Amino acid sequence: MLYAPSGELAIQLWTSEFKLIHFDATEQLQDFIQKKLDKLTRFADDIQAAEVVLKVVKPEVAKQQGSLVKLMVHGADFFVDKTSNSFEESVDLCVDVLKRKLEKH
Repeated sequence: MLYAPSGELAIQLWTSEFKLIHFDATEQLQDFIQKKLDKLTRFADDIQAAEVVLKVVKPEVAKQQGSLVKLMVHGADFFVDKTSNSFEESVDLCVDVLKRKLEKH
């Protein structure tokens, strides 16, 4: 859910889809990702959908948790793929790149 500055409930007009490969995500992790994606609306008001793929790359090495985010915006699709020590960190890196891409769009 999103809330407007006045405290009123704002309607989210785009959807997010999560795909999980080789593990089960907690509700807390999904909420964290959704909050990060919701912040992208400050940079583009024409976001249509987001797809997030979380995967464990290689369990025996460092930087094993990967995130791929596909953001569908009117007129363009943006893809970002990052791997890190945690899903939260890899999602943060993806969102940072998407912010820069949306500012240029």
